[in-house]
Amino acid sequence: MTMRFFATPQDAEAAFYDALERADLEAMMAIWAEDEEVLCTHPQGERIAGFAAVRESWRQIFASGQRASVRLSDAVHRQGILLALHSAHEHYSVPGEEVPRPPVIASNVYVRGAQGWHLLSRHASSAPAPLAADISATLH
Repeated sequence: MTMRFFATPQDAEAAFYDALERADLEAMMAIWAEDEEVLCTHPQGERIAGFAAVRESWRQIFASGQRASVRLSDAVHRQGILLALHSAHEHYSVPGEEVPRPPVIASNVYVRGAQGWHLLSRHASSAPAPLAADISATLH
């Protein structure tokens, strides 16, 4: 696998959501830092540690064949010299589903190295019911 160069954390994040929407495993893993210390927590999932385990989790998700569009809201970005934190509400739209899915609250941590910015850690969880109801009410 070839690691891509991302000049900014925003570039890495844009590539992340593009790979997610296309269910492209190789593109997804080119965003992650090739490090055994990477961490990923999918909604209602356990914490996954290590590059190979994170790759396998995305392979399983993409193998489902389900594709979704993602819209972000309420984004918060904090950036230092070597680390950046991006947190947002993710709103997924799946073709054929009439009822909107509850939002996901996601925090992505990017690290800067010799190969540019890459994803070091992702934690995504379902929004609590009151927040999900409030957000879905504003989508219409």
